[in-house]
Amino acid sequence: MIDTGVAGSTQYLTYKLADEVFALDIGKVREVLDFAEITRVPRMPEFMRGVINLRGSVVPVVDLRVRFGMPLTEKTVDTCVIITEVTLDGAITVLGALADSVQEVLDLDPDHIEPPPRIGTRLNTEFITGMGKHGERFIIILDIDKIFSGDELALVQNIRTDKEPSPFVAA
Repeated sequence: MIDTGVAGSTQYLTYKLADEVFALDIGKVREVLDFAEITRVPRMPEFMRGVINLRGSVVPVVDLRVRFGMPLTEKTVDTCVIITEVTLDGAITVLGALADSVQEVLDLDPDHIEPPPRIGTRLNTEFITGMGKHGERFIIILDIDKIFSGDELALVQNIRTDKEPSPFVAA
């Protein structure tokens, strides 16, 4: 069992990537948006799909399916962007994450969360906070702060903070 350090349950936003159900701590989620037009940024890693305009702010959008070695997320009526807050070196970066669909917000008690498996998963387990048990199914609880390396998040932060001409524009 995982010791979360907090008595009582924690709320998680659950969502699907392919046939797997994942969850993020609701405290890391700002909002969920319908799929929006994504502007591609050249020379970014494959998992970095581009940027969206969120009420005048540039928000990088990543494809978690690609990050986890799954096929590219395809746009459907259920595809959405989960706007999250990722912490890097004490600074918060707003990031959009593509999901095939959002499921629900769940309350999970600490005694319903098991440690991540050591084998038998496609994910690097350092990204996984635990395996939530909800009824007969398991939910992979992710730590959004650990999914990306510092270098990868620095690329994302540069997209949001560049005030000079973009180095990505072809001469």
